[in-house]
Amino acid sequence: MSAVERLVRPARRFGGRVRVPGDKSISHRALILGALATGATTIRGLAPGGDCQSTRACLSSLGVRIEELQGPDGGVWHVEGRGLGGLVAPTGPLDAVNSGTTARFLMGVLAGHLFPATLTGDASLCRRPMGRVADPLARMGARIDTTGGCLPATITGARLRAITFEMPIPSAQVKSAVLLAGLHADGTTTVIEPQQTRDHTERALATFGADVSVDGRQVSVRGVRPLRAASIVVPGDPSSAAFWGAAAAGIAGASVVIEGVGLNPTRTSFLRILERMGAVVEVQPDGAAGAEPQGTVTVRHGSLRPAVIQPAEVPGLIDELPALAALATHGGGLSVTGAGELRVKESDRIAALAAGLRALGAAVQEFDDGFSVSGARRLAGGIADAAGDHRLAMAFAIAALGAGGESIVRGADAAAVSYPGFFDALEELCR
Repeated sequence: MSAVERLVRPARRFGGRVRVPGDKSISHRALILGALATGATTIRGLAPGGDCQSTRACLSSLGVRIEELQGPDGGVWHVEGRGLGGLVAPTGPLDAVNSGTTARFLMGVLAGHLFPATLTGDASLCRRPMGRVADPLARMGARIDTTGGCLPATITGARLRAITFEMPIPSAQVKSAVLLAGLHADGTTTVIEPQQTRDHTERALATFGADVSVDGRQVSVRGVRPLRAASIVVPGDPSSAAFWGAAAAGIAGASVVIEGVGLNPTRTSFLRILERMGAVVEVQPDGAAGAEPQGTVTVRHGSLRPAVIQPAEVPGLIDELPALAALATHGGGLSVTGAGELRVKESDRIAALAAGLRALGAAVQEFDDGFSVSGARRLAGGIADAAGDHRLAMAFAIAALGAGGESIVRGADAAAVSYPGFFDALEELCR
C-alpha cells in the first residue's frame, strides 16, 4: 500500500469530541485584507492546509511580510500590511498550486496594482474557468490575458473604475474578486447576486474598516479608502465539520461534539440538511461577540430518511455536498440538482464522486448538474480514488465507515489541502 492510500475499516463505534482546523475561507480573506491594510494584522487559528499556504506564498512574493509567532494559545500569524496599492511586482509567476480561491482573489487584488503579474497553478487548477472573474475585472479597466479562459493568466493592473456587476451565476469567489478590485477603484463598486452566497468577504471588509454596505443580495464597497489592521480569530471550518456530522448521523449509536466551529448563517445550511436526513443536531453558540460567530455543534445518529436538495439550496451547501452524499450511503439516500458548479472544482466533483462511491458499492445516478445516491443497500467496500480532491478523500472515508468490508481511499493525502490530520482524527473517533 502506497503512502497516499489509507485503509478504512467498517466502524463498530464512532464518537467523541473534536476540533476541526480553522476555516480556510475566512483565512484567505484575513491574509489578503491584512496585506492590503495599514499596520500589523494578527490572525489566530489560521487554516493550516495547502490552499492557505498558497495564498501566503503568493503574498510573500508580492512583498508582504508574513510570519508565525508562538503565543500562549499556539500559533499567531503576523501580517505586515502594505496598504492599498502597495504590493510590489513579483520576480516570477505567482503559483496558486491547487487553490482556486487564491487565484481568483488575487486576480481582483492585482487588477488594482500598476504592474503585470502572472498567476499559474497545477494541472487541475489550470483547467478551472477564470473567465467569470476576468470579464468584470476587464470592465473595470484591468487587462487580463488568460490561456483559453484559464490559467496561466497575466493581470496588468490599472486605475480602476467602479462598476455595477450583476452575477449570472452565484459564486462567492467571483463576488469577492470584484469587491477586492473595488477597493482600488474610483467610486462605489456593486455586486448583485442571483442567490446569496457565503458572506465572509462582506464581514471581513467591515472588520478591516472598509466602507461596505449590504442590501439583500446587493453588496457595495467604496474604493480608495484605507483599510486598518485588525486582530482576527478564525473559527473552525464548517465544511470540515460536516464530515464528522455525516459520520455521526450515519453510524448507529454515534455521537460527536465539534467544538469551536464557525456558525456563520451562510455556512450552516448543512446542519438543516443533516436534520432533514434524520440526524439529531444541537447547536450551542459561545456568546462571544465578533464578525464570525462560533460555538459547539453536537450531532447524534437518528433514523435515516431520504432527502432532496433543490437548486436554490445549493449555493449554501456547495462544499458540504460530498459529505452529505457519503451520509446517504449509510441509508436514506439523497438527490441533488442545480449543482453544476461541482464540475469545475478541484476535480469534476460530480463524476469523481459518483465513480468513487460506485467503487465502494453504492448505487449512484449522475446528472449534468447533480446526482442521486440510493441508501437502499449497504456498501460492500472497495477502492475509491479521490482524484486529487480533498473533499472526496474525506467523503469516501466517511462512506467506507458503513461498508460491510474494508476499503481503501486512494489519494488520501489530498485531504491535507483543507484538513491535515483528518485520517488520524478519524481513527481516534472510531476507537
